[in-house]
Amino acid sequence: MHSIFITATDTDAGKTYISTLLLRGFAHLKVPAIGLKPIAAGVDTDGKNSDAKMLQLLSARPLSYQEVNPVLFQAPVAPHLAATACDTAIDLALLDAQLQKTAGCDAQVRLIEGAGGWLLPLNNNTYLADWVLRHQLPVLLVVGMKLGCLNHALLTARELQRSGARVLGWVANCVDPNMLLLQENITDLQQRLPWPCLGVVPYQQGICQQEACQSAPEQQLPIETQLAQALLLQLN
Repeated sequence: MHSIFITATDTDAGKTYISTLLLRGFAHLKVPAIGLKPIAAGVDTDGKNSDAKMLQLLSARPLSYQEVNPVLFQAPVAPHLAATACDTAIDLALLDAQLQKTAGCDAQVRLIEGAGGWLLPLNNNTYLADWVLRHQLPVLLVVGMKLGCLNHALLTARELQRSGARVLGWVANCVDPNMLLLQENITDLQQRLPWPCLGVVPYQQGICQQEACQSAPEQQLPIETQLAQALLLQLN
């Protein structure tokens, strides 16, 4: 089973959106894939996290909610602050157990969606990135295309490189439909980031796809299939 950790330049850059597109793309390719959300903050009226529920729904194999999201906080705030407010701590053993249990799942790909950005604190001394590095999980970076994304992306890239993480590539996710010089920003990042652009995702798929990714697969395929194919190529 291939495992991929999905991180982003910041909160609301579109990790869940890209994860769901990939799960749909793998389904189109008949590649069984599952989605996990180890840590989540913020719940719906049913007491569960909406992002985690979406990953559970789109996974190709049946998973319980607890298997998808073992660490959950009610308040939509930074998880380590939510843990402190609840007078508890984030138990990394739960994350380790999640990896171990789902490793036996009959799937070819396991997407593991992070929370926040790459340097998400878990406590005073540990970051979620440390856990990713300890398990040697390959990383996919989601760049939320909006004003300020160049700085966010380059700072994240510098830390990913410094830490020695294996980065498979990055995805440009157009979160601002009114972003000025969108194409120019994507082109600039293609020149500056040291990894391939695996795809450009239009704002809510409501506009034509930007033909910005030099390595983009066949354009007649749906964007979710393009992303899944491009990611598989990096894994093989």
